[in-house]
Amino acid sequence: MAPPVRPLARPRPPGMPPRALLLLLLFCSVPGVWCFSELFFIKEPQDVTVTRKDPVFLDCHAHGEVPIKVTWLKNGAKVSENKRIQVLSNGSLYISEVEGRRGEQSDEGVYQCLAVNKYGAILSQKAHLTLSTISAFEVQPVSTEVHEGGVARFTCKISSNPPAAITWEFNRTTLPITMDRITALPMGVLQIYEVGLMDAGNYRCVAATVGHRRKSMEASLSVIPAKESESFYTPTIVAGPQNVTVSLHQTVVLECMATGNPKPIISWSRLDHKSIDVFNTRVLGNGNLMISDVKLQHAGVYVCRATTPGTRNFTVAMATLTVLAPPSFVEWPESLTRPRAGTARFVCQAEGIPSPKMSWLKNGRKIHSNGRIKMYNSKLVINQIIPEDDAIYQCMAENSQGSILSRARLTVVMSEDRPSAPCNVHAETMSSSAILLAWERPLYNSDKVIAYSVHYMKAEGLNNEEYQVVLGNDTTHYIIDDLEPASNYTFYIVAYMPMGASQMSDHVIQNTLEDVPLRPPEISLTSRSPTDILISWLPIPAKYRRGQVLLYRLSFRLSTENTIQVLELPGTAHEHLLEGLKPDSVYLVRIAAATRVGLGESSVWTSHKTPRAASVKAPKSPELHLEPLNCTTISVKWQQDAEDPAAIQGYKLFYKEEGQQEHGPIFLDTNDLLHTLSGLDPRRKYHVRLLAYNNVEDGYQADQTVSTPGCVSVRDRMVPPPPPPHHLYAKANTSSSIFLHWRRPAFTTAQVINYTVRCNPVGLQNASLVLYLQTSETHMLVQGLEPNTKYECAVRLHVDQLSSPWSPVLHHSTLPEAPKGPPVGVKVTLIEDDTALVSWKPPAGPETVVTRYTILYASRKAWIAGEWQVLHREGAITMALLENLVAGNVYIVKISASNEVGEGPFSNSVELAVLPKETSESNQRPKRLDSADTKVYSGYYHLDQKSMTGIAVGVGIALTCILICVLILIYRSKARRSATSKTVQNGTQQLSRASASLASGNEAGKNLERAVENEESLLPVIMPNTFIDAKGGTDLIINSYGPIIKKNTKKKWLFFQGSKKMKIEQPQRRLTQATCFYQPGTTVLVSDRGAPGSPGQTTSFPRPFGVAADTEHSANSEGSHETGDSGRFSHESNDEIHLSSVISTTPPTSHSLEGSDSCGDPGKCEDPAVPLGAEQTSSAVPRLPSASLRFDSNEFPI
Repeated sequence: MAPPVRPLARPRPPGMPPRALLLLLLFCSVPGVWCFSELFFIKEPQDVTVTRKDPVFLDCHAHGEVPIKVTWLKNGAKVSENKRIQVLSNGSLYISEVEGRRGEQSDEGVYQCLAVNKYGAILSQKAHLTLSTISAFEVQPVSTEVHEGGVARFTCKISSNPPAAITWEFNRTTLPITMDRITALPMGVLQIYEVGLMDAGNYRCVAATVGHRRKSMEASLSVIPAKESESFYTPTIVAGPQNVTVSLHQTVVLECMATGNPKPIISWSRLDHKSIDVFNTRVLGNGNLMISDVKLQHAGVYVCRATTPGTRNFTVAMATLTVLAPPSFVEWPESLTRPRAGTARFVCQAEGIPSPKMSWLKNGRKIHSNGRIKMYNSKLVINQIIPEDDAIYQCMAENSQGSILSRARLTVVMSEDRPSAPCNVHAETMSSSAILLAWERPLYNSDKVIAYSVHYMKAEGLNNEEYQVVLGNDTTHYIIDDLEPASNYTFYIVAYMPMGASQMSDHVIQNTLEDVPLRPPEISLTSRSPTDILISWLPIPAKYRRGQVLLYRLSFRLSTENTIQVLELPGTAHEHLLEGLKPDSVYLVRIAAATRVGLGESSVWTSHKTPRAASVKAPKSPELHLEPLNCTTISVKWQQDAEDPAAIQGYKLFYKEEGQQEHGPIFLDTNDLLHTLSGLDPRRKYHVRLLAYNNVEDGYQADQTVSTPGCVSVRDRMVPPPPPPHHLYAKANTSSSIFLHWRRPAFTTAQVINYTVRCNPVGLQNASLVLYLQTSETHMLVQGLEPNTKYECAVRLHVDQLSSPWSPVLHHSTLPEAPKGPPVGVKVTLIEDDTALVSWKPPAGPETVVTRYTILYASRKAWIAGEWQVLHREGAITMALLENLVAGNVYIVKISASNEVGEGPFSNSVELAVLPKETSESNQRPKRLDSADTKVYSGYYHLDQKSMTGIAVGVGIALTCILICVLILIYRSKARRSATSKTVQNGTQQLSRASASLASGNEAGKNLERAVENEESLLPVIMPNTFIDAKGGTDLIINSYGPIIKKNTKKKWLFFQGSKKMKIEQPQRRLTQATCFYQPGTTVLVSDRGAPGSPGQTTSFPRPFGVAADTEHSANSEGSHETGDSGRFSHESNDEIHLSSVISTTPPTSHSLEGSDSCGDPGKCEDPAVPLGAEQTSSAVPRLPSASLRFDSNEFPI
């Protein structure tokens, strides 16, 4: 049986395509052509999972100059060959039967192959060999009871390698999942929608791998028959998505199962508003999101939303998808050729999730920094190159998803005539910080030496820094005086000449003397009872200890006394209990440490108050632990005694710098067991005390001191601070949280980088309310913030005991809270037969922000069926029209407010009765109902936008009609004037017929009617001899038929007056004979054309046959009040009708001319063809000059 080995070995170096690899092999096979073909892998071993007793092959195929020897390593140790384990001729490892027993016989582990030739050695990537296993079920299905038509869910969980395939059985028969309402998720979840009575039974899951199969316990599903009608209820997410971490190219399913009536609609989105990949994503079942072939861009926060159809009722659940990626190289190291004593630098950068760990190999073995060789995460620097440095170097990037390697060769070029190394190097200790180093000149070419360099570093530990001092060629000794006490150092010397450097001298190791401790230990004080104090301390760090601590000296006293009690404790002790103390008293304690040289500096007095003797219910002191995170931040951790019976309401934290005023208390919650003190000063000692409290009293306090490190290098050389984080970005997630993201500055370091995030409301005065949060990631979700509040945030980084400045402050506001209450004062008013006006007020609360209102209304029949009609209005609008209401129905209305965060509750339902149209008029008054009571009102209502639009359109149509009528009147007046010439030609005949008809009254009436009809046509005929009223009281014009009522010229537009004036004057100039109607028995005045006008007379004369001015009647005209200009035009038409009636019913009499003045000079009389101006009235008519009355032979006036 062939082992299930995955054929995933890489057949080429990283980043090299197959065609390029083939060309490389062919090109390097040409004689005389040099290329880096010394050694590389064509195939490397891959991860594999097998069952016990199965055979397995691990591939390894190296290419390079022969001979090549391949050996195998398991967990870093060489694999021994035997009958069961063999290395094949091509370098692969064959295991005939895989053993799975625990201990040395197990074949499980990490395998690597090592290929060696004359140029060096290279190590392959890591391959994990694991056995197929399966555990017991961690989660079993649970019996459940569901209503008919509801949803059921079963889940099971099991761990296995490789992952098990899970199926489900119903009544011990394989459950078909082809139905739309039944979904089986790969992670062991069974979903059943629209549960029916036939779904009742027993369910269990079956987990199977290649060599194992397990069945879970059975769980029963009970179905409760459904009721006749189900009430409406909002959607609820029964099972939401869970945070999940997957590897690249895997498949992941995010579950989302919801219930509600009606059935909710499930939708998915990303919290960062990016689009979901539609090519690799599909919905599984009734709302589960499945992403296949997961890529890095799929990582993020996914939001499942269940919404009631046709409404804004919804609920959400979210989960974070984290995608892990194996390492991949961004920059590869390049082969170098360097002379001896030169410097070689290899650069290698890789990326992956999580961030890969970088390490360097020399000929397959891990490199450690030794002063001459230094590693800076992505760089390998080799100083003072020696011939032994000629080798193959590999850069290895490794994380939880795998490992990769890249190689480069360093070739060391040797040169002649170099000096030999300095000899007889020896060292002598001078003090605790100084060592004398001496040597002799090189034996070969010593006369060409121009300088020496002294190299020294600590002998213990890894990654120690190497220091170098350059001296002239005139000395062979040097005192190094900046060393640490009680430390071992290694030294060597190199000689330089113009041609290059010599080899290194022999290494010598020498130690410095001890010194007194540089600082005292940090102490912690707690009380277990009212009469004792437990004093504990931590060992002094090695760089401050400066030797072996032989004893501790402990001093204590009452704060009210000067007597000091001293205790000496052995150097191995780390705590001491002071007993027999006074309760409720303050004690001062200090400590000092001593080496064989002497005592060091004592700590400052630390105060501690013993509890009161009656403190029975006081909480015990917590176990306190302080740790400096960097030079400005301290982490405070504590643990409460689990056996303490006293109730705890919270914690109080106090801290102070040595010699300064105390800060606090900082109140912390019962669940808080960690707090960070930030913004501290470097190289300062801080005293922290913590106590628990309850409603009765404060508990026992714990005191501890700690020192912040300095923000400088070890040798106190000033180092510039690292740059701050940049590209700070903020986004409000909820009303109480803000997501912050920033970028790491562009610098390289081998140390872990930590960040401090500072957030506080803008304008905050209380510094104790500033949030300081710690993280090692480049993002953080800041929680516990106030809603709808503007915050200012900044970030700083800490690396290698250095802290950067704060980044520029970023301002961002949290989202407002979703409305907690419904709109208030909801009122519904019926304004028309089928239209109602609903109004409301915003929800109570000054901080409530509303962006949209949702109005639901329905008749009672539709409400029973759950069918609501939905209206939406913007947050600034507090009224809406309900249209197309049906008479005879009672409508139910309710309103809710919402914003971008969510929707608030609905208001109480308000009922509106729409009465039938046959209802009596007394009941047709508008009605307004609110949620408190129902009242009837009558009055005016504000017109909405539609009504105002209708009124504007109506007015526009009316004005258009009026304009058309005016144009028609103008056109007719032109037609009448055109007939004037014809009337003049027939004037004599008309006069004779008029004289003959005076004896008969009927014929005179007819002629009078004809005269009225032709008033415009006769106007120019009578101009030479016009009859007027000479009394001066009116502007009445008289012809042979009687008085003519003048039209009101005030009602004519000035625009038309000018045109009429010009057209009337022309025919008057062509008349040479005066014509008038004469009636016997009537006295008339004859006005000569050339008579002079009276003083003050206007330049125009009233138009004959015009309508008399009726200012009072026009002012009281109802039409003028209501329609403006339209009323004046209508009134003018009425005046014409009134004119006809006056002429027909009021015949002229002789009394109408009594006492009238006449025009004395006919030549000076005003031209009657010129109409009066709009301002002229009847009382303003000028008096005419006296006219001479003449008669002919028959006593008829001429």
